[in-house]
Order: sequence, then C-alpha cells, then structure tokens
Amino acid sequence: MDEVLSQNEIDALLSAITSGEMDADELKKEENEPKVRVYDFKRALRFSKDQIRSIARIHENYARLLTTFFSAQLRTYVNISVASVDQLPYEEFVRSVPKMTVLNVYSVAPLDGRLILEVNPNIAYALLDRILGGKGNSVNKVDSLTEIETLLMSQLFEKAIGNLQEAWSSIVEIDPILEDFEVNPQFLQLVSPNETVVVVSLNTAIGETSGMINICIPHIVLEPIISKLSVHYWMQTATKNRDINAYEKISKSIQHAEIEAKTILGEASINIQEFLNLDKNDVITLNQPIDHPLTLAVNNEPKFYVQPGTYKNKMSVQVLEEIKGVNVNNE
Repeated sequence: MDEVLSQNEIDALLSAITSGEMDADELKKEENEPKVRVYDFKRALRFSKDQIRSIARIHENYARLLTTFFSAQLRTYVNISVASVDQLPYEEFVRSVPKMTVLNVYSVAPLDGRLILEVNPNIAYALLDRILGGKGNSVNKVDSLTEIETLLMSQLFEKAIGNLQEAWSSIVEIDPILEDFEVNPQFLQLVSPNETVVVVSLNTAIGETSGMINICIPHIVLEPIISKLSVHYWMQTATKNRDINAYEKISKSIQHAEIEAKTILGEASINIQEFLNLDKNDVITLNQPIDHPLTLAVNNEPKFYVQPGTYKNKMSVQVLEEIKGVNVNNE
C-alpha cells in the first residue's frame, strides 16, 4: 500500500528538491527499483490485521467483564485493559513470561486445543492476599505455593470462566473448563515451538499492585472460526442481531394483544311476533345440525372447526381443524 504523506511532509520534500538537497531523478530511479521486504519464516504471520483487531475487540469486552468480576470478588479497586495483541511463535511466548509464574490452562470445547491464561506473580499474590483478607500486597513466592494457596487460586480462576464464555459468545459458543494449573512454563508444551499463537496482554491493577495477565491462544484453537474474525462478519452479525431484536419485540407485543374468541352454537331466524310470544320452556330450533362441528371465530373471523365438551368442570371446545380459505357466512 502506498504511504500517504502529510502536507508538512510534502512541503519539506518540495523544499528539498528546490534547494538541491534531493535529486528528482534519483527519486524516480528509486521508485523503479524493485522493493524487497524481509520475511522471517520462523515468525509466520497467520492472522491478518483485521482478524487481530477482532480478537482485540473480543478481549476488550473480556477485560471489562473481568474487571467487574474481580472488583466484586475482592472488594477493592481493580482495573484491567487490553495493552496489546500480537502473533508470535509459541517458543517466544514461553521465553517472554517469568520462569516461575501462574499458568491456568483451559479447554474451550467445541474448539480444538487449549489456551493459557498466564497471571504475573505480582497480580496472583495480590489476588490471593485479598481473598485471605489482606490489603492486596504482593509477595512473590510462586515457586513455593502451598496446596491451600494453589486450591484458592484455581477456584478463583475457575469462577472467572463465565466471563471468558460471555466475551466469546459474539463469535462462538464455547464451554471453557480449567484443566490444569502450572507454575513453570517449561513444563507446559501446548503446541510445537514454532506454532503461531496470539498473545493478548492485559494491563492489570489491583489496589496499588500492577502487572500483566497474558492470554495465549494457539492457531489451532482459532482456525475453525477464522472466517468469523472479519469486519464483514461483525457487520453482518450486527445487522442480523438488529433484525432478530426487532422480530422479538414485535412477537412480544403481539403476545400481549387481547383477542375475542367465541364459538357459534348455531343461528335461528324468528319474526317479532314470535319473539314477543316467547314463554318459559319454548324451544328455538337452530340451523346447526347436531352431528356437524361448531365454528370458533377469532375477532369475528371463522378460524377453527371445534366440538363442544367440558374440561375441569367447565364448558369448553376441542379444536378439530383449521378453516382455510372458507367463508362460513357463504356456506
């Protein structure tokens, strides 16, 4: 893609050519020369910038959810935000984290593979200190975690699974399960060293303690949903969601609408004289044969053929069939 120059850069370039500091012929020669860009095959870029932005968008939502969750659990100031989203070889990720740290390994069915939630020891111990009633101070002794401390940390990050599930729900419904808890990244060989992973780094502050939470997502996890990590998909989904919301609102409104349903037992015609002479025990003969079904009208429109009966000691009708394209008044 051609680089777009600002007005100041254009003015400086014209000034340099006018003063003779730069030769226009040399510029033309440079333009005609083939441009070569260095490509590192060990650091294969398997995700486009568009897809990386989509992953960042998902985890911005996840950071907000995690902030609310930890604030409620720890009852102290917590602030989590996305610092960066990068794609790099798995080996480079392992080298970038401390030798002793807190690693939570999640399976994310129905997606293949597993992802890692790496919590800096400063943050991990601030969390633990608050859980145990402290002020949130951090003492890095991750290499000597007791069984109780390990259990408390595991339970905390197991409770936070719902936030990950909700953040990813806009792309895919996942069922995260905390499968492993490790402190040494060297013992955790999730994928091959050269496998491309996406690392989402979250700036985390708990009280006066700050550190990083890193989420490592291997390519194998994202591969089935790569097509969904695009602007086109997000826009299509947003339009679809608007249509669904409009449909749901109309449906709910219709469900609360009141209608009149009545069953016509039959009809009869008498003159005024007969009406005036009606007396007790007189019988009016209806035009409805006893062996024919009755008609159920909804807002005076015939909709169903029914038969009379009782249900729970109340008069009722049972629907036999729907009236389709028949005008009962013309039968």
